[in-house]
Amino acid sequence: MPAAGQLRPSRTSRLTRALAAAGTGAAVLALPLLGATSASAATPATTASSTATASTTLAGYPNNLDGWIRESLAIMAEEGIPGSYNGIYRNIIRESSGNPNAINLWDSNAAAGTPSKGLLQVIDPTFAAYHVPGTAYDPYDPVANITAACNYAAARYGSIDNVFGAY
Repeated sequence: MPAAGQLRPSRTSRLTRALAAAGTGAAVLALPLLGATSASAATPATTASSTATASTTLAGYPNNLDGWIRESLAIMAEEGIPGSYNGIYRNIIRESSGNPNAINLWDSNAAAGTPSKGLLQVIDPTFAAYHVPGTAYDPYDPVANITAACNYAAARYGSIDNVFGAY
């Protein structure tokens, strides 16, 4: 029961407020859709000597996890290294959450002085042994890390697709 002198809100005023809030939310959601037809993003100037931008790799793939996996798969196909997009993605998410600069400084490898690095958490000796020519010699390079790890997984397990835990 309301205190003396206070009015209890009626059902219709609560309904009105709820509808107003819902209408405002719908309008906010619709604004980007309506504005997208007339807005355009500025495009950076490119030169003839420029082969890639920050948003693409030198090979022309998107400079993100999807692009790194796709570029790696193309290299792997040329080199005869088995693996699928899903197998690579699953292992990357488990190992580094998609962070190409990830480093494990706490496990047994790190305690021995060789921390796991990059998207698929490869240690330096494994990276050196299974590095795929034509990729950067850098375990933090996403494409080099993926292809080296997949090359190792192919030799050890038949394919990265067969890896479902730490390897």
